[in-house]
Amino acid sequence: MSPSDQPVPAARHSTQTQPLYSYPKYWAECFGTAPFLPMTRDEMEELGWDSCDIVLVTADAYVDHPSFGMAVVGRLLEAQGFRVGIVSQPQWDDVEAFKALGKPNLFVGVTAGNMDSLINRYTADLRLRSDDAYTPGGVAGKRPDRSVIVYSQRCRQAFQDTPIVIGGIEASLRRIAQYDYWSDKVRRSILIDSGADLLLYGNAERALAELAHALAHGRSVDELWDLRGSAALRQTSPSGWTEIDSTRIDWPAKIDSLPNPYEYKSAPETADDPLAAQKIRIVPLPLKRQAGIDEAHCYIRLPSFNKVRNDPVLYAHASRVLHQETNPYNAKALVQRHDNKEVWVNPPPIPLTTEEMDWVFDLPYQRRPHPSYGAAKIPAYEMIKTSVNIMRGCFGGCTFCSITEHEGRIIQSRSERSILAEIEKIRDQVPGFTGTISDLGGPTANMYRLNCSSATIQKNCKRLSCVYPTICKHLDTDHSPTTKLYRKARALPGIKRVAIASGLRYDLALRDPEYIRELVTHHVGGYLKIAPEHSEDNTLAKMMKPGISAYDDFKKLFDKFSQEAGKEQYLIPYFIAAHPGCDEEDMLQLGLWLKRHGFKPDQVQTFYPSPMALATAMYHSGRNPLKKLRYKSETLTVCKDIEQRRVQKAFLRYHDENNWPRLRAALERMGRKDLIGHRPEQLVPPPQQQGSRRRRRR
Repeated sequence: MSPSDQPVPAARHSTQTQPLYSYPKYWAECFGTAPFLPMTRDEMEELGWDSCDIVLVTADAYVDHPSFGMAVVGRLLEAQGFRVGIVSQPQWDDVEAFKALGKPNLFVGVTAGNMDSLINRYTADLRLRSDDAYTPGGVAGKRPDRSVIVYSQRCRQAFQDTPIVIGGIEASLRRIAQYDYWSDKVRRSILIDSGADLLLYGNAERALAELAHALAHGRSVDELWDLRGSAALRQTSPSGWTEIDSTRIDWPAKIDSLPNPYEYKSAPETADDPLAAQKIRIVPLPLKRQAGIDEAHCYIRLPSFNKVRNDPVLYAHASRVLHQETNPYNAKALVQRHDNKEVWVNPPPIPLTTEEMDWVFDLPYQRRPHPSYGAAKIPAYEMIKTSVNIMRGCFGGCTFCSITEHEGRIIQSRSERSILAEIEKIRDQVPGFTGTISDLGGPTANMYRLNCSSATIQKNCKRLSCVYPTICKHLDTDHSPTTKLYRKARALPGIKRVAIASGLRYDLALRDPEYIRELVTHHVGGYLKIAPEHSEDNTLAKMMKPGISAYDDFKKLFDKFSQEAGKEQYLIPYFIAAHPGCDEEDMLQLGLWLKRHGFKPDQVQTFYPSPMALATAMYHSGRNPLKKLRYKSETLTVCKDIEQRRVQKAFLRYHDENNWPRLRAALERMGRKDLIGHRPEQLVPPPQQQGSRRRRRR
């Protein structure tokens, strides 16, 4: 029996973990720490290296800073004793560019960088962007579309027998069949198209450490298909496991009329079935709670690629199942058939402890771009060079956002000591530091150290959000650790101001008015950006966002505390147009809400269907995966036509006279000509008559 056919040891999917800093170091640790991870052979020679153990290929410029994924991955592996080199933004049609550091001894790691390459290159209207924040000088065109696929294919040409491991957000959000907005079709798992051997999803420190040490000890990448936080290709499912069949949504009311689901499939009865030659116990999804399943050896079968490609409702169903299996303490492996291969997705990685988070962020980053870029500015670095990431993850579960699909719902926080030490490093090491920390946050500003109050409940929970439709009673909402951190940060010598620029979850902040007081009094520089996203309950329900009344309650406290501090400060709300489930009536009501409140938004957002997001499943299928799917279940309003999307966006910028003709036409079509006029309650003025224009010119 080959290694890939053997059952997974229960310990591999165990929630017990080995601390990142406890692995015996690889022999190459004798070379010490590199000032910067090498990008050329000359740099390797200066370090005394004859080869790299691991080569990382990235579509971003190399910035040795903990906010840049390749720096974290590289320094993490270096700390394990490996020699790590970086190939940054190679010429993608030249195989020789990928050989710049020679053939690595263990594996090649490939990423598109901190952003999805397609979102990086195209706007929500599919227009080509003119700049790239992750490239020196902000120059566009230094990365290919679908960078992970292109880079992986070049790496295979360059190093035919070297394992290729893909990761980062682009790979992470494409681990199964996914709707692709840019081609308007469902694409295969990126594992298939890239030809990679292994995919690591999410923040992959645990998987990277285990993978590198396993390969260094002579194991093959095929033996590591069961690694937590990874996805791999298999020919068949493992023998002796139980399959939970989730390939259909129309199970009959009486499941017991089906053939006995507890019998093993046998080869003579199912000769053409990929499971036929193995003992696989099949349990229909509706019976999984009754089956007495061995949780350590079961997986969920999703509808195949061919099925989800041809059936949007099954696509929405597969998305629903995937999102229900994201809690690392109870998630099951997922399997999806792609023609003659199985895409096997292991449960998510166990979150890092505070000690491990501190260890990762305390690695010897230079905190600046590689010297080869000279004086060229890298916009993304300029934006974050004086910011500090204090936590990871988000339990908000907003359907349009991919943070939870990538980083998870369980908050991972650094210690106060580690955060304050990083602020001091910024003060002492960043050239031209003026005394201002530009942000102290993460995916959200105010989830630091917030978590479930019960470890038992957390390990059994399947909720998609801890704060929607209401804040869970088991969620610890005490913001005092954040408040104390703010106070200590701004008290450090040489620190004049600590700004908070990360998104604020204001419905959560309402649970701790003292936090709001602290934030408003000391950390708002005139304006605070928050994201109600919409005013109408119908659309907000599809976003999994709180009602607009929570915004009103927050604004009252914001204004009160600003007045007490003697400051004139304002909220800057963000909104989204054309979200699935949002029709023109909802956008009209939002436009009227904006006008009543005196908001004239400048920068507004049109819904961007990113891979794997629940809202993207809504966009593609016209169904709501927040509810159990049926072929006869409710359909959603989905705005796909480019002109319809522009109309919805125009309601957000009702004050822009360039949008008035489009809005007048929409209001007439909706039977709301009463909202065309000059009165305060009307949305847009009527068209000027020719005579009045002449008089104005005179």
